[in-house]
Amino acid sequence: MLNQPTIEKLQTMKLHGMAEAFREQIETADSSQLSFEERFGLLVDRQWTWKEGRALTRRLQLAKFKERGVMEDINYQHPRGLDRKLMRTLA
Repeated sequence: MLNQPTIEKLQTMKLHGMAEAFREQIETADSSQLSFEERFGLLVDRQWTWKEGRALTRRLQLAKFKERGVMEDINYQHPRGLDRKLMRTLA
């Protein structure tokens, strides 16, 4: 099977995450030991993760936040009643 045309077709169909995962599977010897279903599942998972990551990035850009919030920057000394343990659990 010709791998490069397959990768190009995946990219044409805008399945960039799947194309990237397929390219990695070709380069990795470990993936040849996996069954078809396992390899296909990994490709689908990568595409799903890629698509969700892009959507989150787009939503964050559209929100136009002035600053990016980070859990480490929370000031627990301020009298807001924030519970440090609860915040760690939620993170």
